[in-house]
Amino acid sequence: MGFPGVAKEVGAEGAALFMEEECDILVVAAMEKAINATNAHKIKAKIIAEGANGPTTPQAEEILEQKGVVILPDMLMNAGGVSVSYFEWLKNLSHVGFGRLTRRWEQRGKEEILDQLHKAGVAITEPKYELTHGATERDLVFSGLEDTLLVAMDETLVTAWRLNCSYRTACFVNA
Repeated sequence: MGFPGVAKEVGAEGAALFMEEECDILVVAAMEKAINATNAHKIKAKIIAEGANGPTTPQAEEILEQKGVVILPDMLMNAGGVSVSYFEWLKNLSHVGFGRLTRRWEQRGKEEILDQLHKAGVAITEPKYELTHGATERDLVFSGLEDTLLVAMDETLVTAWRLNCSYRTACFVNA
């Protein structure tokens, strides 16, 4: 492992051994059922983030939970791609890009604030455009994604705490 200048390649068997290394967070992002009843007891990570679909079997999850390992389930960790696809679908339905209807209005409002500050004697050193330009489509998508994921995470944490259950079960309850 060692990171800087890594040039070593490992096969499937070697890659499976990496999951047994001591670490804080193990991201399992390659394949389904990668963590199962035969290798779960060898996992030394404190947290498992499921980047693949179904990388942890139910039997493995039981073993890991008994060991106190926190599992961040795939349906929560993979939600970003699905959410952005939904935003794209909404944009395609309306045939109007995000921000198209509000960008200039936001920019004019910010320009008015800067003008009032200037009239009040406040020196503004930043270029006016940097302070006033409206949100780009990319800015709005990232904002929507951040909001979606933060709400989902908050709901998951509250449900897991309220029901004293795993994050995966909380995700299913909230779905």
